[in-house]
Amino acid sequence: MSRLPKLRGAFVLLKEVARHVLRRPVVGIAAAARTSDGRWLLVRRADTGEWALPGGTLEWGETLRKCLARELLEEGGVESCEIGSLVGVFSRPDRDPRFHGVTVVVRCQIGVPVRRPVNPLEIVDSKLFAPGDLPARLAMGMEEMLAVAAEGLSSVLE
Repeated sequence: MSRLPKLRGAFVLLKEVARHVLRRPVVGIAAAARTSDGRWLLVRRADTGEWALPGGTLEWGETLRKCLARELLEEGGVESCEIGSLVGVFSRPDRDPRFHGVTVVVRCQIGVPVRRPVNPLEIVDSKLFAPGDLPARLAMGMEEMLAVAAEGLSSVLE
């Protein structure tokens, strides 16, 4: 049983290598997710140790909506999510050092997380932050994404 998390972690790394080899933009989704009392959900990445918006890349045959629900559960332990409006589509090639990502960011209202992150080789923690307690820096330039979501501005196309 203890080998399963290691195998999952190895699979995640293998997928990252494949993306570099293929050299094509990768589509993903991230949640600017808040609880009903206004706290933001962030996840701590294992690779950089930085906080980030929860989210990830689309699996083959998966919709953005299903990907978002899966990632919120796997990374943030969130079982209930109501998707709101589009924050923007972010595609700056230098945003992610691993690959050229195209990230769709949506506002969500979520329930309080009910479990720990599934893969500790990818995400080591998740936490709810009051607006005044947010980290100044987020992984991969996501502080800009969160700022657009928090300010309620119209959708951004990068």
